[in-house]
Amino acid sequence: MVALDPRIHPFRPEIAASFLKGQVEAQRFVDGTRHQVIEPATAVRRAPSHDAPLDTEALYGERVMVYEIEEGWAWGQLETDGYVGWLSANALAAPGAAPTHKVTVPRTLCFPAPDIKRPPLAALPMGARLCIMRQDERFAVTASGWHLPTVHLAPIKAKAADFVAVAESLLGAPYLWGGKTSLGIDCSGLVQVALQAAGRTCPRDSDMQELALGKPVSLAELRRGDFVFWKGHVAIARDAETLIHANAHAMLVTIEETKSAIVRIKAAGSAVTSVKRPA
Repeated sequence: MVALDPRIHPFRPEIAASFLKGQVEAQRFVDGTRHQVIEPATAVRRAPSHDAPLDTEALYGERVMVYEIEEGWAWGQLETDGYVGWLSANALAAPGAAPTHKVTVPRTLCFPAPDIKRPPLAALPMGARLCIMRQDERFAVTASGWHLPTVHLAPIKAKAADFVAVAESLLGAPYLWGGKTSLGIDCSGLVQVALQAAGRTCPRDSDMQELALGKPVSLAELRRGDFVFWKGHVAIARDAETLIHANAHAMLVTIEETKSAIVRIKAAGSAVTSVKRPA
């Protein structure tokens, strides 16, 4: 059998998705049940424990195919990028109506009425998906009665014109391994969130991104929108001289001179592995 990546293929020795029968070995194969994320963001962990490593996050409105639920944990696969892991079962519910809109700012608030002086009910991250029932110039209203600023939303199929500008809007967000929101984000999460806002498909981890995104170019050709990869790290070129990246050096999303970043990261033991230009 060809070895499949367990990060994006739902299989474990005990259980696997039915569509993988014949491709992997497992004690049993099951059909999944579709769920929807109902928390602003929820952890996707490597094991069913709050102490387990955070691999990524699932955002409000995202669909998840769940193959097993045990002791408050759901094991499944995100439909957006195919990532597999364990989520809190309390963060999931039966799917509602298909999302019509998405959040386009780093974070927006959901009010119980068309009144910004009322205490908000929730705060949703960029990329959260909602079904909007009606809207006017000020507020968009969900079926549950949440009122969100219309200016913070866009139709689900809308595409940001400049994904680098999307990444720049998250400048200063704290670094969080596995994070995907303005409360905490990692290098590949920043790339994925920015590209998805522009309507582009993007895998989750930097090694996957290096294989999937664009064509190779040289550092001498670097321009806005190119990706610079190291082993386990990725940055986005703002122009020929500067990068934006979520990094553990500053523990923030920062802008850094390209040459300085390359020298600093090389001194820590990692050289640039490739520069890719998205198609």
